[in-house]
Amino acid sequence: MNEQPNMADVWEAVREVREETLGFLCDLIRFPSTPGLEKDAVDYAAKRFQELGDVERIALSNALREDKDFADPIPGIEYDGRSELRICVPGTGGGRSLLFNTHLDVVPPSQGQQSPFDPRVDDGLVLGRGACDAKGQAATVFMVISALKRLGIKLKGDLIVHLVVEEENGGNGTLAMARHGEQADACIVLEPSDLRIFSSVRGAVWFRVICTGKPGHSGRAGDTVSALKMSIKVVEILEQYHDKLLAGSRGLDLFDQFPNPMPITFGKLAAGDWPATAPARAVVEGVLGHLPNKTRYEVMEEMRQAIMEGGDEWLREHFELEFMYRHDSNVLPVNHPLVTGLSECCKEVGAEGEVTAMTASCDAWFYNNQLNIPTVVFGPGSLRYAHSNEERIHMDDICTAAVTLIRFLQQWS
Repeated sequence: MNEQPNMADVWEAVREVREETLGFLCDLIRFPSTPGLEKDAVDYAAKRFQELGDVERIALSNALREDKDFADPIPGIEYDGRSELRICVPGTGGGRSLLFNTHLDVVPPSQGQQSPFDPRVDDGLVLGRGACDAKGQAATVFMVISALKRLGIKLKGDLIVHLVVEEENGGNGTLAMARHGEQADACIVLEPSDLRIFSSVRGAVWFRVICTGKPGHSGRAGDTVSALKMSIKVVEILEQYHDKLLAGSRGLDLFDQFPNPMPITFGKLAAGDWPATAPARAVVEGVLGHLPNKTRYEVMEEMRQAIMEGGDEWLREHFELEFMYRHDSNVLPVNHPLVTGLSECCKEVGAEGEVTAMTASCDAWFYNNQLNIPTVVFGPGSLRYAHSNEERIHMDDICTAAVTLIRFLQQWS
């Protein structure tokens, strides 16, 4: 680039594309793109980004199910005929490339969430499913590239964007992108971070425990074994294991400030079909976080051993433990140029530039751990509203994030 636009120029360009970006975000929210049903949102995004860069559709197929890192908390989703997007704004050459990743899928509407796919705008505040997680992030990328084009900025390095599906049910979209192959000098995964920089991200395993009992009438309690009671025992055992795991995970940089950065959550329990009958089968499902001192495989094996050691003879011989989602933690040193450079750009636009840890899991580990691309998580909006019936994002925050990312691109490329 011959002349670098200054901060005032960047802010002006962002303001000029604000209304167009708002329209893009509201249009995206209108698509009920729950996992497996993202096609219309992908098609719309492809059409809009074709005006800004080279858009390539990355085909998905059912062969993805055979991958060791495939996640299947939602059975029966088809992949043949579906696609996601790789967008490239080519550089002029000789610069460092940067990759953005974010997702177009959303979780189902929350209880009490009114008209979740009908976006509402109130003085710049956008409400609706996906507003911050993560269609607001896709809108941020749209604003960044639109403003770059308006400013006439020619980056030396390529700007690459992965708009993926199925982040919410385990990251299968980013998994497909990773297997497709990608090279970049750095990656920013856009998720709602309150404009903080997450250089460390915890891992997680989603689990399913199936208990089988000996069914029978309530009047013959001595002859029955309740699978439901067994599942309750499993919950107690895994709670105890979590406490032990947490105690052994202290002293890790960035995570130690949080009382419980790796919680265990039990989200589903199904058992029985009659109040007076001991059920033959019970299924409990949940998620357990873990920190960088443990791999996903270590945690999975320790959970199995905890049930074996904590259960009675019947339970030990009558449970199955399955894992539907398995993510490792990822860590990037806080002195890495991606971290320090992005932090300085945040401060330049008036944000704190705080570097901290993410106490949820996301797709960052695919890039950082499997593709060896230095990766952080960053974005407008707050996780406190993600997956809630009050999901929201403010256009002011999208603008601030966009200016931050443009300033970083100017320095990085």
